[in-house]
Amino acid sequence: MSQFMYQASIPVLVRMLGNLKKILKKAEKHAAAKKIDPSVFLNARLAPDMFPLTRQIQIVSDSAKGCAARLAGVNIPVYKDTEKTFPQLYQRIDKTIAFLKKTDKKAVEGSENREIVLQFPNMTVKFKGMDYLTGFVLPNFYFHVMAAYTILRHNGVDIGKRDYLGPR
Repeated sequence: MSQFMYQASIPVLVRMLGNLKKILKKAEKHAAAKKIDPSVFLNARLAPDMFPLTRQIQIVSDSAKGCAARLAGVNIPVYKDTEKTFPQLYQRIDKTIAFLKKTDKKAVEGSENREIVLQFPNMTVKFKGMDYLTGFVLPNFYFHVMAAYTILRHNGVDIGKRDYLGPR
């Protein structure tokens, strides 16, 4: 049985969530050092029609836990989208990482052909597990991680590519 589906999902998502938490901590420290109200960063967005930082983090979390649950064939945990502070965002990330780490590796392995159905307000989209992971989850996940990174970088937080990629 192939381990690709697990290795290409859970460890990748956990690693990037950890990197994102470290980036957020740098932002919180930067705000304190510069005497900037943290809500400036938390509510910042790149363009008027884009989501603010807090929503970017919520979507990153939702993408990760949704991926793990769908590939493993279990219920997706529901988190209320009420985070308004850095510590609340850290808690959400930690909760998401804990869920990912508890995901049954054997349930994810072999999910390449599992049917995944996503219901959106105006449409239903069906995927096979491999296409869901590689063509939907990972691009969406990285998009929102990068949006969060870029919001903070644009607002003067001293972060760079090494922060985004994390330690090796």
